[in-house]
Amino acid sequence: MKNSRMIFLASMLTVCSLALALAQDATVDKVSVPLSDPSRPVMLKVGLISGGIMVKGGAVKDVTVEARVRASEDDEEKSEKPRGLKLIPNNSTGLTVEEDDNTVSVSTGMRGGLRTVDLTLRVPTNCSMHLSAVNDGNIEVENVNGDLEINCTNGSVKLSGISGSAVAHALNEDLTATFVKVNPQKSMSFSSLNGKIDVTFPSDVKANVYMKSDQGEIYSDFDMKVKSETAKQEDNAKGKKGKFRISVERGMRGTINGGGQEIEITNFNGDIYIRKGK
Repeated sequence: MKNSRMIFLASMLTVCSLALALAQDATVDKVSVPLSDPSRPVMLKVGLISGGIMVKGGAVKDVTVEARVRASEDDEEKSEKPRGLKLIPNNSTGLTVEEDDNTVSVSTGMRGGLRTVDLTLRVPTNCSMHLSAVNDGNIEVENVNGDLEINCTNGSVKLSGISGSAVAHALNEDLTATFVKVNPQKSMSFSSLNGKIDVTFPSDVKANVYMKSDQGEIYSDFDMKVKSETAKQEDNAKGKKGKFRISVERGMRGTINGGGQEIEITNFNGDIYIRKGK
């Protein structure tokens, strides 16, 4: 029994030592970017081929960027070959950050296309942004006031505590957005192909909403006045007499609180939820 206990303790020490070594090997690049004019709103531009993006707004006067290389199974497989040699991993994030007149551009260079790099950013609350990610990562934005353009191909999009406007697309995953306040002068759109779309607006929002889901359902707790799109007759392209074409749009249009800004929400294989904020 004593020997078994000693073997167990030795195994645990080995596991802890390995975990500590891996933690020490993990590369995190962190930079703080001063702004040209902290009193003005910020424009943030980030594009990743492989990795996720997390942006948090707060009472700060600069932009902080953290980049971390994500460990992958491919690295473990490579470490076993060739025999007798040890892998010297290249954990460089390739992080590049540029600031010009309050516009902050962030990228991970060519290394970002080969390895998965996750970015965490801290920005002032008044911040507009263009964010895009392709593989192996989601896009999350919290507590900012501005105009957002978000595009995520193979990950989800989550926007929470947002004030302003958004144009957001999540091709293959869910899209969730919660607005504290909207900019009534800006139109907005939300779209997906294979994910659910769940958007929450303030209860007093005034909007004209176009909604369409080819293979899903549409739900809302707003008192929305809805009408289906009517059939449209189109002139024949060749101008032949007696020839005509009628198309019936599958989407619907509705008004919230009497109508106002234009909001478009379209999906293909998923449901749409339009919620009233508390």
